[in-house]
Amino acid sequence: MALPFFYTEKLSQTGGRLALDGATSRHISQVLRMKKGDSIILTDGKGKRCRAVLQEQTKKECVVDIDREVLDIPPLKPRLTIAISLLKNASRFEWFLEKAAETGINAIVPLICERTERVHFRMERMQHILVSAMLQSQQCWLPEIAMPTPFNEWVVQTGVPHRYIAHCIQGEKMKLSRAAGSPGETAICIGPEGDFSVTETEWALQHRFVPVSLGDTRLRTETAGVAAAVLLRIG
Repeated sequence: MALPFFYTEKLSQTGGRLALDGATSRHISQVLRMKKGDSIILTDGKGKRCRAVLQEQTKKECVVDIDREVLDIPPLKPRLTIAISLLKNASRFEWFLEKAAETGINAIVPLICERTERVHFRMERMQHILVSAMLQSQQCWLPEIAMPTPFNEWVVQTGVPHRYIAHCIQGEKMKLSRAAGSPGETAICIGPEGDFSVTETEWALQHRFVPVSLGDTRLRTETAGVAAAVLLRIG
């Protein structure tokens, strides 16, 4: 059976003894009911992974010893960024974050578009969702998430070699599946409910974004985000 997998920001290359945070310690002690001598896997979300052995335990804190060499796990390549509009229904956006992390997306940029319905953005909660999804999928790289960014600003700032925009306006589009496996960093933007405006689409095209199709049906924003993640990462 696979060892329990946990996240800690404190993991260093040198190993040694480490005190885990309160939430992790409570889960180990009160949920899993682990005891001294039991083993776990730790990652720092930046590629480091190691096995650790429980040494000291209270209800609020667990102390572990790094049992084996700390491994450096390379990130998935190519680097993939999904820039996606925030949604009025926050739970739908959170669902997208979870699935994007499980798929292995490297970075997520919440967008503020002309038709985005503004919602309160809670970075701490978004980070928690990403950490949980990273651990659930047994990965060692935590996806980066930016603060909400105006669409027009992000388009200008993005300098990756392969950049795509998924929109519903009629016109010639490349199937995104053709881009899967392309070498080099890739970014795709997904619009809000109601799609990008014509002005936004033209702005993206002026900055060398390639219009793409995700399929023959019209998808909700969060579904389109997951479809893009799967097509680009898994192919």
